[in-house]
Amino acid sequence: MSPRHEAETEADEAADEFDRPSKSARKRAAHAAQALGERLIALKESELAKLPLPEALASAVREAQRIKARGGLARQRQYIGKLMRDIDPEPIEAALAARDRPLRPGRPPRL
Repeated sequence: MSPRHEAETEADEAADEFDRPSKSARKRAAHAAQALGERLIALKESELAKLPLPEALASAVREAQRIKARGGLARQRQYIGKLMRDIDPEPIEAALAARDRPLRPGRPPRL
């Protein structure tokens, strides 16, 4: 390989590095996905059924709700996070936000 070709290849590889998200960005996204998974696990079945979830994710969340062992639940949470990497979390987050909003904007909920 000529020195010029090697320099171009190294420059291309360096440019490719900056096109990908940083390790910190990937970790933030993974933690956000896991936190969203935690919120899904805490939902009731009726609330879970209303969300736009892929069947594999919904099934994994239902399984996590049944698991009582700490280690098993931790592994299931990681699996849910893995499944969430392949989907867009925005529709799920929007549905959860809509569910959490008060029914009448501008008025505090009655106690």
